[in-house]
Amino acid sequence: MSRVKDDPSAATDNKEKKIDKLKYLPEGIENILLTSSGLFQFAANFFKELFKKPYELKEILNQAYRLGYGSLLLVGVSSFIMGIVFTLQTRPTLIEFGAESYIPAMVSVAIIREIGPVITGMICAGKVGSGIGAELGSMKVTEQIDAMAVSGTNPFKYIVVTRVLAMTLALPVLVFYADFVGLIGSFLGANIEGNISIELFFIESIGAISFADIVPATIKSFFFGFAIALVGCYKGYTTSKGTVGVGMSANSAVVVASLLVFLIDLIAVQITQFFI
Repeated sequence: MSRVKDDPSAATDNKEKKIDKLKYLPEGIENILLTSSGLFQFAANFFKELFKKPYELKEILNQAYRLGYGSLLLVGVSSFIMGIVFTLQTRPTLIEFGAESYIPAMVSVAIIREIGPVITGMICAGKVGSGIGAELGSMKVTEQIDAMAVSGTNPFKYIVVTRVLAMTLALPVLVFYADFVGLIGSFLGANIEGNISIELFFIESIGAISFADIVPATIKSFFFGFAIALVGCYKGYTTSKGTVGVGMSANSAVVVASLLVFLIDLIAVQITQFFI
């Protein structure tokens, strides 16, 4: 232990030996293990730098505006269409069982619990995750991050911590917005082939929602935002191979972030069912 601590070259040799061992694994598994290991180290550095000064509040607000406000239109349109489609798809089945009056309650619970958070997470994984990966990748290959470090600025604190924190806080707000717009779309969907007043629709919808629906959805939205921004920053911050690598980082950020959104959602559903 003391030898590795005293001799940096020994630690480097051990790391290279671990990577050499991974070469005996299939390429897909090797990539998953290396990405997982890198993400855990990146997350550890995030929490290490999170509470250090300076706190860069101005940059956090700037990133929250860019990443959150910049996604409003896409999230709104997608949620509105999803609300209409979901209502139109479920209405015939409910009518068949004589349960048409349950449309507002069923749709609102589905939107609050799953559709709103997951749709928003997937949209942000594509738009925000790839955007951060491409932006930081460009900064990496043009050596802007190195120049920032030379000038005395902590690039990880200024670039990574601010973006991850901003997205973690912005995503739950986007989810509430998506829920509201999705319910409006659902109301229009219910009136395309039916006739229900907006007052009755929202009274039935809100009456069916409880804190047990809102709280788990909000908590997992924080994790969605954290995972999406962390993956985008990690892929961009570790970009190599020049301009080609920038595109690869953006694409892989979308793939990994999307998978993490589904994985977090699966874990959240299992935990929620355990307590309810």
